[in-house]
Amino acid sequence: MIRIGNAPCSWGVEFANDPRNPDWRRVLSDCAAAGYRGIELGPVGFMPEDPAILGDALADNGLTLIGGVVFRPFHDPDAWDDVWDGAMRTCKALTAHGAKHLVLIDSISPRRAPTAGRAAEAEQMDAAEWRAFTDRIHTVAKLGVDHGLTVGIHAHAAGFIDFEPELERLLNETDDALLKICFDTGHHSYAGFDPVAFLRRHIGRISYMHFKDIDPVVKARAVANRTGFYDACRQGIFCKLGKGDVDFPAVRQILTDAGFDGWCTVEQDCDPAGPTSPVDDATANRAYLTSIGF
Repeated sequence: MIRIGNAPCSWGVEFANDPRNPDWRRVLSDCAAAGYRGIELGPVGFMPEDPAILGDALADNGLTLIGGVVFRPFHDPDAWDDVWDGAMRTCKALTAHGAKHLVLIDSISPRRAPTAGRAAEAEQMDAAEWRAFTDRIHTVAKLGVDHGLTVGIHAHAAGFIDFEPELERLLNETDDALLKICFDTGHHSYAGFDPVAFLRRHIGRISYMHFKDIDPVVKARAVANRTGFYDACRQGIFCKLGKGDVDFPAVRQILTDAGFDGWCTVEQDCDPAGPTSPVDDATANRAYLTSIGF
């Protein structure tokens, strides 16, 4: 059974300490009002880390906690304490609420930011740096598995797991019992690759989905101008589902044919102080998915 959730990034929540963030209670109530029955944790520290407080609020809104993301600089050896802190706290929060999915994302690197969407120009790690980088990913993945979680790697614009070849290289070097894929349709398109083709090729390793659409006009302009990721978000690169270049009916067909059983989480990253209404967008996204059979 495919279940549809949403995530705090659809309300502009990227970092726990951003003073522009909406109140976490509002995010929960908006999510439920928009027709979703599950939500991600968001950056650890945004929602209460006291299980009793968050558990009661989830129950009050009829929401299941789906999973959480460690969006930290895996690429930076000097940031390991920060990565490990985020991983430990996220695992603890997820297990407290019976959530299943731990998602690992290498956060934006200044070395990669100018070449988002430009695979041929992107700087690559040398062999020793790549080995140390992937060792850090594997260490956190093992932590998640030891906590009983399903761990998925998530490609992200302007990180060192961004483009299809490096994502597939990591997968080829890693036991699928340790690391699966959290597949984000929008980031795959942002990187310049075909999300439907990748989904079809790797459906057996995909444990979790992020549904994100991308405006092709804004994308082309952002790539041409080397626009920063968060500036592109402010410019509306991630549009409402069904309005961009991701073929969601084809995505649905592949998932259905494969008997995919699990959560697909809507993410429409936006500026928390932006002009759009997150709850209106979330409602429209849920309606669109219903209209194509989700």
